[in-house]
Amino acid sequence: MTSEITLFVNPTAGRGRGAHAAQPAARALRDAGFPVRTVLGHDADDALRRAHDAVRGGTGALVAVGGDGMVSLALQAVAGTNTPLGVIAVGTGNDFARCLGLPVRDPAAAGRAAAEALKGGGGRTVDLGRIQHGTGGTDAHGTGSARTAGPGNDGGRWFGTVLASGFDSRVNDRGNRMRLPAGRFKYDLAILAELAAFRPVPYRLVLDDTTELHIEATLVAVGNGTSYGGGMRICAGAALDDGLLDVTVVGNCGRAELIKVFPRVYRGTHLDHPQVTVHRVRSLTLDAPGTTGYADGEPAGPLPLTARCVPGALRVLAPPATPAEAAR
Repeated sequence: MTSEITLFVNPTAGRGRGAHAAQPAARALRDAGFPVRTVLGHDADDALRRAHDAVRGGTGALVAVGGDGMVSLALQAVAGTNTPLGVIAVGTGNDFARCLGLPVRDPAAAGRAAAEALKGGGGRTVDLGRIQHGTGGTDAHGTGSARTAGPGNDGGRWFGTVLASGFDSRVNDRGNRMRLPAGRFKYDLAILAELAAFRPVPYRLVLDDTTELHIEATLVAVGNGTSYGGGMRICAGAALDDGLLDVTVVGNCGRAELIKVFPRVYRGTHLDHPQVTVHRVRSLTLDAPGTTGYADGEPAGPLPLTARCVPGALRVLAPPATPAEAAR
């Protein structure tokens, strides 16, 4: 029998799916021979404190049950430690699980996948992004491995999928201000409203602390993973283990052209558009007036922000990279 596994549960994820998902996930882990305990928080701060306590207490794995918001909280507790992260994806977007090839909205299958990874050597090592406020300064972890570094000791924030800014972050801003309707339809309305008010954003980008660009853009997305928003492959060429962040810049393509390009994001074919540019960097500073950054779908704060790739920052309970992933 191995160390106790901690289920880190958001009971409200996916309109209540989180509460129901914990039981089949726990059953799958117990059936595989792992003792399981469940941790819930009264709010995000309390949940994160409990997750940190579980990691410091030597839990065999922290398994996040919920959506990308719960995964984001879990990352703040496990990144840079030897504690692996499992994901039972039952939220709205589930982009981190999609990037890893894990089951989505099937908690029993996700629980079995976590158990198989634990028995098969402890999963897969992947990179994470690290965000700091401001326009410079070297991350306490630099660009080297974070396996021996303690989490949270530099005031930064970890992310697994995409740091979004510009049009997409303004949609999030507007959607978060809307009380009705509920669910994803609220964000569909927010997209329409933002399209009506669309204006390009003047950006200042600093690539790898050396190259400075001043551009007008619709959005800039910084991808450790490929997708956000429930499968929108904004950084379709990103790999979780290449030591780099993919920076997708959608230029000033105008409202009509944006409407044409937008559906292509779900297939990742927007990267071929002449107004789309991709940079691969170890670090990026983003600055634009009146713009909020969103990392893993959660507010990361107003720009300027600096994001750095931290190779090997996380061990995740997931299968090895597919040949297609490895070839990127």
